[in-house]
Amino acid sequence: MSLSTAAEEDSAPEIHLPADIDWQMLDKSKFFFLGAALFSGVSATLYPVVVLKTRQQVSQTQVSSIRTAFTILRHEGIRGLYRGFGTSLMGTIPARALYMTALEVTKSSVGTATVRLGFPEPTAAAIANAAAGLSSAMAAQLVWTPIDVVSQRLMVQGCSGNPNSPNAPPCKYRGGIDAFRKILNADGLRGLYRGFGMSILTYAPSNAVWWASYSVAQRLVWGGIGCYLCKRDDESKENSNNNGSFRPDSKTVVAVQGVSAAMAGGVSALITMPLDTIKTRLQVLDGEENGRRPPTVGQTFKNLVKEGGWSACYRGLGPRWASMSMSATTMITTYEFLKRMSAKNQENLSA
Repeated sequence: MSLSTAAEEDSAPEIHLPADIDWQMLDKSKFFFLGAALFSGVSATLYPVVVLKTRQQVSQTQVSSIRTAFTILRHEGIRGLYRGFGTSLMGTIPARALYMTALEVTKSSVGTATVRLGFPEPTAAAIANAAAGLSSAMAAQLVWTPIDVVSQRLMVQGCSGNPNSPNAPPCKYRGGIDAFRKILNADGLRGLYRGFGMSILTYAPSNAVWWASYSVAQRLVWGGIGCYLCKRDDESKENSNNNGSFRPDSKTVVAVQGVSAAMAGGVSALITMPLDTIKTRLQVLDGEENGRRPPTVGQTFKNLVKEGGWSACYRGLGPRWASMSMSATTMITTYEFLKRMSAKNQENLSA
């Protein structure tokens, strides 16, 4: 499906966007190879923000992001901001592959089905994007949850004796493989999938909301551009043909995609923050030790509220908001670039 116009009013200029690229148009080997390289770079750039968010979520006191960052740098150095990155990177590649496959296959299938059922294109696009976000998140969590458990344990190891993270386990993991082995021996496969249900509850609706919001946000932004062009007919003639249509350049398309992604990412972060905090605590806390059973979802929530009221559920909101907005912007622009680089017939994309 293609967003062919930004506004449907007769007075607004028609905006011609580059042709959309569906699953059948992609060179799969190039798509996955380039995707692994590009998203590994994105993960490396944003990883310190994820570490800050995780440290704040397991802390029993409210500590600012800046103070948390300085504490990590003072006690652990720059390596502290990349603790567990190797493990996270190893899981990112297969998780992203599953995510992108489920996303494109679902979006293509549902999009075609909804159009055939007679839905208007904007509605069909929102439904297809929501369904694709839901299925891709569920598929990715099969791989990502164990990686998330291991990497988050490594992120919060109390090697520095940081008093701001009393929930952090002592420094008992020598690396990702050692952590994986010890968690598996102590709790079995269930230990590696701790918080899986909460991950699904967090990421599946979040992805559905994000992709649907992204589709709607794009139309709103392009609609705003269409209205702006109506008010500036004289300046827009340089970029318009004689029929009053407008063909944006690649920089404009990328800018609109980035703004739309940031808007959708910020909303998703705010809505799902309490669920993410509970999930993080469930995954970081140890399993059964000394006859004590690990806390349930309800107990974890009660402990959070007891520690700092409802605001405790939003600890780390700043880093998560920034992380999701930046991640969404870089992800969608990288993803659209990846699809264009992986298209089989690139000479037809400008049509």
